[in-house]
Amino acid sequence: MPGRKLRRRTARLTKAAAVAPRPVDKLRPVVRCPSIKYNRRVRAGRGFSLAELKEAGIPKKYAPTIGISVDPRRANLSTESLAINVERLKAYQARLIIFPRRVGQHKKTDSSKEEVDAHKEEGKITRKTHSVLPIVNEAREKAIGEIKKSDMGEGESAAYRKLRDARSEARLVGVREKRAKVKDDEATAAKK
Repeated sequence: MPGRKLRRRTARLTKAAAVAPRPVDKLRPVVRCPSIKYNRRVRAGRGFSLAELKEAGIPKKYAPTIGISVDPRRANLSTESLAINVERLKAYQARLIIFPRRVGQHKKTDSSKEEVDAHKEEGKITRKTHSVLPIVNEAREKAIGEIKKSDMGEGESAAYRKLRDARSEARLVGVREKRAKVKDDEATAAKK
């Protein structure tokens, strides 16, 4: 359809105008892609876990009202991801300016009158959250790659061989003890 592109564009603009001065999208967490093939990449997740919200000091019912997506089913499997997302929430909170619902009636959760007025005058209203707090993947040069022999330390040149030998020793302990015992028994029998 030739007019679909235009219809979608106008729909996006009307939505942005309806929710203004709020951003169109919600803040989403940084998560790793599943499977070994893709887990080096990070992407936007469905929502912040309850543990992340608790760590950042944001009530779970209050979070969606200030543009933070929440996923109560998500669990944090590592402290690193928890720390990254808590930092993301705190950065968002630091930038956040909450306008009062009714003019002249300020609540303690609202931003100060000076902040609100300054933002209205400057016109620094953000339309998209991901443009302010983007999710970026590490460059390939910085990411952990294959280790070369020249990068290894002195005693690590035959690490694989050492591991195989240690495994073999552990596996054959009982057999070798039995052989040694039989040999000793034969030696003592030969002496008599």
